[in-house]
Amino acid sequence: MTRQNSAKGKIAGAIVVIVVVALAAWWYFTRMPGLDFTRTGPAPSAPAPASTAPLPIEHPIEAAQTVPAPASTAPLPTLDDSDDAAASALAALPGAQGLASLLLSRGLIPHIVATVDALPRHTIGASILPLRTPAGAFMTNLAADGQITLGTANYARYDPYVKIAEAVDARTVVSWYAHWYPLFQEAYRQLGYPRGYFNDRLMTAINDMLEAPNAQAPVALVKTSDGHYAFADPTWESLSVGQKLMIRVGPDNERVLKQKLRSIRTLLLGKAPALHANGAEVPAASAPTPARS
Repeated sequence: MTRQNSAKGKIAGAIVVIVVVALAAWWYFTRMPGLDFTRTGPAPSAPAPASTAPLPIEHPIEAAQTVPAPASTAPLPTLDDSDDAAASALAALPGAQGLASLLLSRGLIPHIVATVDALPRHTIGASILPLRTPAGAFMTNLAADGQITLGTANYARYDPYVKIAEAVDARTVVSWYAHWYPLFQEAYRQLGYPRGYFNDRLMTAINDMLEAPNAQAPVALVKTSDGHYAFADPTWESLSVGQKLMIRVGPDNERVLKQKLRSIRTLLLGKAPALHANGAEVPAASAPTPARS
């Protein structure tokens, strides 16, 4: 594999990890009932607040731990011109052709930003997701006592995407994200947050998803008046978008996604082990100890 294709593969891997959660969100919100598909949060044309001073930054992107980047003087494309680069990167990743067909080819980064912004909320607009609807039918099970439960066969729909997310190195993902961060920040401001900081919102979304209940089968459902389904547990039905979709992907996939999200969060916070020159992590016991005064 050439150096160029290798770099493209890393970019594609980053996209995979960011949007795999959005894929599960799409399935939840196109197969479950009674949900508001209107956009949540400010629209892109929302007027700016009276004060345009930036809000305090809680998680500066500069704190993220990354792999050494090859020397390059090439500037990032503009946000409007970034789609082709992201699409070609995804196509260059071996085995990613199927996932590429699910991604929207226009406005990819703005769609990712809007989805991340919506994950900690309780509703999400279908039009903001960066993915097309995957094929397949939502399945339920009916117990002898009449209790409807989420069909565990649904979990398998997410397996190919979760396996890709699992295989991608978290430090590579964070490195790509930090490099391309100016475009994510620009898209976040265009979404209607001129004073906001997208990395802070991403950390909020990650923390929220990590707090999702570790749901085990059977997951009880109830049929609504419009013929669709909702979680029988009102506590679960009141969860955020991100937490609900963690239940939807199934316990095994949830475990994988949470492990990856923890790794990404640790790197974004700058708290991961340091790296040797050869790229291997430095064991905690080998880390230098501060001299006593």
